[in-house]
Amino acid sequence: MRSSVASAALLAGALLCLLASPALVAAARSTGRTTLSVLSFGAAADGVTDDAEALVAAWQVACRVPRATVLLPSGHRFLLSPVTLQGPCSTKLTLQIDGTVLAPPEMGSWPKPSRPLQWLNFKWLQGFSILGAGTVDGQSITSLQSASSPANTSQASTGHWHSPGVKPTLIRFYSSFNVTVRNIRITNSPQCHLKFDSSGGIKVKNITISSPGDSPNTDGIHLQNTRDVEIKSSTIGCGDDCVSIQTGCSNVHIKNVVCNPGHGISLGGLGKDYSLACVSDVVAENIIVQNALYGIRIKTWQGGVGSVRNITFSNVRVANVATPIAIDQFYCDRGGARCANRTGAVAITSVAYRSVVGTYSFQPVRLACSDARPCTGVTMVDVRLSPAATAPRGTLAPLCWNSYGEALGTIQPLGVGCLQRSNGYAMPLTQPFNYTC
Repeated sequence: MRSSVASAALLAGALLCLLASPALVAAARSTGRTTLSVLSFGAAADGVTDDAEALVAAWQVACRVPRATVLLPSGHRFLLSPVTLQGPCSTKLTLQIDGTVLAPPEMGSWPKPSRPLQWLNFKWLQGFSILGAGTVDGQSITSLQSASSPANTSQASTGHWHSPGVKPTLIRFYSSFNVTVRNIRITNSPQCHLKFDSSGGIKVKNITISSPGDSPNTDGIHLQNTRDVEIKSSTIGCGDDCVSIQTGCSNVHIKNVVCNPGHGISLGGLGKDYSLACVSDVVAENIIVQNALYGIRIKTWQGGVGSVRNITFSNVRVANVATPIAIDQFYCDRGGARCANRTGAVAITSVAYRSVVGTYSFQPVRLACSDARPCTGVTMVDVRLSPAATAPRGTLAPLCWNSYGEALGTIQPLGVGCLQRSNGYAMPLTQPFNYTC
């Protein structure tokens, strides 16, 4: 790692070059954009030397130039220690990843004593884009035993998916607005691949996320306290939720997304530890879910407060999915520990399932809603689900517990239409609403 004095000199020289070079100024005027390659800032680009300082130096210059691009060029491999790239910056800043960006390959090499919660951390940005034809590789697995090999059926995957300690998110945005992520590939994250927190105006398009199906807690895209989101034309394979929508999210549109493998498209878990959870106006359409634990799911903890409302899942194709449609208001992920029964619950209302078709391997529909706050306004239209050819004997019948609404169109199996009616409304709630979303 270079000394701070050397880094300061490097940055000063870069600034001087940027401000004094007539050719660079002329190029910026003619193209409307200034491109700064990290190679010009001392990046070794050999996949072994830490290039984080070169990236930060290029960023600090570009941050002050309108319509600037920080380039990680193709044909190179850039090893980066955990880094924070923050604003505020000039307008329309772009990070163009055409090469391969690598995280440190072993957890033990990450900084101590406090290992970071994220690897590439972006903060306080407006009008920022990540794009390119390159790959962001978390290197969180060194090899994977072939699942098809009989000799390896009793062996866990090697690497450090199960290493102790904090596992960081690969790419995280915090308090950033009008952000675009396009075309890149993100792979092998220690935990969540791409996370947006307290942000808005997010556009994700044509990206690929890939990690093994047995990699724990590796959500593809994670949204929290984030509004006005578009996720389109992308392929996600991971060991957890392909898209995870948490509290504080609204106006989320997911379209033309393939999830294989993973845990499907999920809202929640919401309301943990009696917290307030508010999610509204989510549309997921033209979705393919294959070889997954769930297809489209809403999960809430007992005892929480808040609401989930105006949720639409339409034109969803499932193949070999354990449970394609699920609402679970008794969610508990504490392993063998039992979660105590609570009377409160996050209210779920106005949820529509339209044209959900394909095959399941365990149970076609599971709507397990709260006794205190039943699910209301649930609609199923043209839901056609059949057992997968590989499904074991003894698959479960559909379940509708305290779930109120109507089933229309073609319903298969007939038990999917198990929604209850009470003159179009749920039975009276046993608790008053005492929160504001």
